[in-house]
Amino acid sequence: MIKSKKLKEFKNIKHGFFNSIGGVSSGIYKSLNCGLGSKDIKKNVIKNLKIVSKKIGIKKKIILLNQLHSNKIYFINKKPKNKLLGDGLITNTRGLAIGILTADCAPILFFDCKKNIIGAAHSGWKGAYKRIGKKMINCFKKKGSKLNDIYAVIGPCISQNNYEIKDDFKIRFLKQNPESKKHFKSAKNKIYFDLKGYIFKQLKSIGVNNIEIIKKDTFNLKNNFFSARRSLKNKINDYGRNISIIMIK
Repeated sequence: MIKSKKLKEFKNIKHGFFNSIGGVSSGIYKSLNCGLGSKDIKKNVIKNLKIVSKKIGIKKKIILLNQLHSNKIYFINKKPKNKLLGDGLITNTRGLAIGILTADCAPILFFDCKKNIIGAAHSGWKGAYKRIGKKMINCFKKKGSKLNDIYAVIGPCISQNNYEIKDDFKIRFLKQNPESKKHFKSAKNKIYFDLKGYIFKQLKSIGVNNIEIIKKDTFNLKNNFFSARRSLKNKINDYGRNISIIMIK
């Protein structure tokens, strides 16, 4: 489990970014696969979620989303009856653990240290393009948060060196904002995208100053994260999911 240097200073919250180590799943899901949407044995995934809960000190079930690569966000004050469709959760309720699943996309954890509000967002390129980070901050502001009180931590995701994209991908971003050019690089006739850098810049541009990037590349096998792109490259038709969690004590 990886902790944010910024968030671990606050004793009234718990959080963690987990990789693939420490669970019970086997094969391509070895071992801490937390994705119920994968083709892994369901009871193993449930055991893995319980392992994560115990590790972080959570007594209730972790609240997860049916993620859509959208910018749909929910403010919740209790456990929903059904799993919500979307990519962002915000709460100010103690003991309510909210989580995000990823396998190369960026998990982003948020905390307002004055209002005691937490958030978690799933941001792949589609979420970044749809400005989910900015929308999360706007949701915090609607609850009375001030920009200087909000901390945002961009968790482990695929690095630019391993995020090869096509021309149309780049054109789409440049049409939206020509300044996005700085988040692309070319090498050996290939184009690469800096996902975490793009998210960082997006948050910075709206006035968020307390931003941290966890510099771990999920594609790199030695870091022990599940990676959709690595699985695809190895012609494996499914993959496990990494989990990132935050909770107010």
